[in-house]
Amino acid sequence: MIQGIFHVSFTVRNLEESVKWYTEVLGLEYFRGQEQHNEYTARLVAFPGAHLKVAQLRVPGQPLAERANHHIELVEYVYPHGRDDLDLSTNHTGSGHWAFIVDDIHKEFERMKALGVRFKADKPVAIEHGVNKGGYAIYFLDCNGITLELLQPPPSSAAERRSGGRRDGL
Repeated sequence: MIQGIFHVSFTVRNLEESVKWYTEVLGLEYFRGQEQHNEYTARLVAFPGAHLKVAQLRVPGQPLAERANHHIELVEYVYPHGRDDLDLSTNHTGSGHWAFIVDDIHKEFERMKALGVRFKADKPVAIEHGVNKGGYAIYFLDCNGITLELLQPPPSSAAERRSGGRRDGL
């Protein structure tokens, strides 16, 4: 039975560039990096001779899963290097995104826009339906073309999170 989420991961084109982007643009905290070039890793990822560079990041001030030391993992495949030309559009099966909670989406949007971040809408979108009605969201792209999201929950859902309340649905 699944007990929780240990971390999430994306494969990136260039680990150093990506770590710089995720720490400087999103404010994530770099925890550690490592190279994995061993038989265990090759078996795990099912690529003989695999050589990976890995960075572990965390959201400052946020709790971690039990026995975890990071929230997000970025992985560069040194060998075998994958394709850099895939269409990462969110409507393709298997494409994912991460949503980051912010308290002032308009302020974050302006800050990130000034840093050159590419957004999928011209301004944060008001959420008009569902459990997050009254909040705002906007999709944007990281330095690899990976879709990410900023989400400002409505005031009531923020209060419910603090009180441990649960809201079902989208």
